Amino acid sequence: MTDDRSNDESVGDRAMSDEATSDEAVSDEDSTTAAAAEAEPIEEPIEEPIEEPIEEAIEEAPPFDVRTMPGGARSAIEAVLMVVDQPVTANELATALELPEHEVAEAIEDLERGYAEQHRGFALRCINEGWRVYSRPDYAPAVEKFLLDGQQAKLTQASLETLAVIAYRQPISRSRISAVRGVNVDGVVRTLLTRGLITEIGSEGEQGAMLYGTTPYFLQRLGLSSLDELPALAPYLPDADVVDELIAQGHG
Repeated sequence: MTDDRSNDESVGDRAMSDEATSDEAVSDEDSTTAAAAEAEPIEEPIEEPIEEPIEEAIEEAPPFDVRTMPGGARSAIEAVLMVVDQPVTANELATALELPEHEVAEAIEDLERGYAEQHRGFALRCINEGWRVYSRPDYAPAVEKFLLDGQQAKLTQASLETLAVIAYRQPISRSRISAVRGVNVDGVVRTLLTRGLITEIGSEGEQGAMLYGTTPYFLQRLGLSSLDELPALAPYLPDADVVDELIAQGHG
């Protein structure tokens, strides 16, 4: 009896010891979990997505082609001829508008034919292989009536000065007139041409600069029979060498 009780007590003691050990283990595990919970969380590095370079679409300008314009190449050529100050060749038009020269020549002929058939007040004239729009001679009386009637007959100071230079230095180019006056005279020369006071009387040198001179109508308006009757104003104008030097300085 004593041995059995002793055995039972021994078994009981071991069970209690095992339970205590188990409780200690659980306690240790709880402490570890609590310590881990109190510790700062470890942030794992976030991998940022690699941005691939985006190729921006570069819009290229559409190719220059006057054929795609309203009216096509013919209307484009007409627009240029309406604004040029001096006659331009078919080759110059072809180069500027990126067209074959033969196509430009055909368009010019077509335009002039159309102007004539429609009785337009302007025409295309070829001077030294260059083309430009001019008023049609058939309507010269109407143009003169408008420009020379009443107030329209009065010339500005710039027109009078330019006319004097042409009268005393003719034949003279537009660049030489500008050199004498010190200003651009393109608009004034056009006015004098339109009013019939000056006219184109040929070209000069290899560059083909247009030369201008006065008309019989100019003498009529001044009441002169010839240019010899002009007042002695020439001595007050610069010599030709001085004019050439002024032109060279202007181009420099």
